[in-house]
Amino acid sequence: MRLDKFISNMGLGTRSQVKKMISRGRVVVNEEVVRKTGFIINPDSDEIFLDEMLVAYDAYVYIVMNKPIDVISATNDTRHETVIDLVKETYGNRKLFPVGRLDIDTEGMILITDDGKWSHDLMSPKKHVKKKYFAHVAGRVTEKEIDLFKSGVTLTDETLCLPGELEIISVEDGLSKVYLTITEGKFHQVKRMFEAVDMEVTYLKRIEIAGLALDETIELGDYRELTEEEMEKIKLED
Repeated sequence: MRLDKFISNMGLGTRSQVKKMISRGRVVVNEEVVRKTGFIINPDSDEIFLDEMLVAYDAYVYIVMNKPIDVISATNDTRHETVIDLVKETYGNRKLFPVGRLDIDTEGMILITDDGKWSHDLMSPKKHVKKKYFAHVAGRVTEKEIDLFKSGVTLTDETLCLPGELEIISVEDGLSKVYLTITEGKFHQVKRMFEAVDMEVTYLKRIEIAGLALDETIELGDYRELTEEEMEKIKLED
């Protein structure tokens, strides 16, 4: 792999920025300063340093973000800030993309990667990946709704949803706080499921994907890479 491409792919600058770093003698490969941007390296065996910092080779990155409202789950957009815009400063021009989507007015957990197979497995309907949400619902959620969701709600357009697990946290002053776990990702699905039982979701946050809970220490708009332990916790059913 070309040296400039490798450093850029590791999120340490754009290709033009990295070329300047290399030409100025800031990059060392196997204890030798390299000034040729097209120098060929082996990411698996060569040691590459930028300003005396070891550039570790990561074939893929796996990021968890606490997405804020008004940011969209897309790689680029002309009108709205995207989740990829939020990570660009750290990851440069790595070809990152969100795993699935989270509505613009929904907060919470979203995964970002450049590993296409991992993303496909998480989003495949055959895997039945569980996604858990915390919601405020205008109205009184009762055992009746729990049973309806468990049997599979039919949306207003006659689409039948797979069974969902609805849990009541509290009901007070006409506002219900609930958890809802589903295994699908239909457009606006959580909101439409409650609309089908004449209720309105007023606040929605995704808190878990595939058995991995959102780290509550991650502030809205912030992100970090998943740990090895967290990667192992993600459960994909056959």
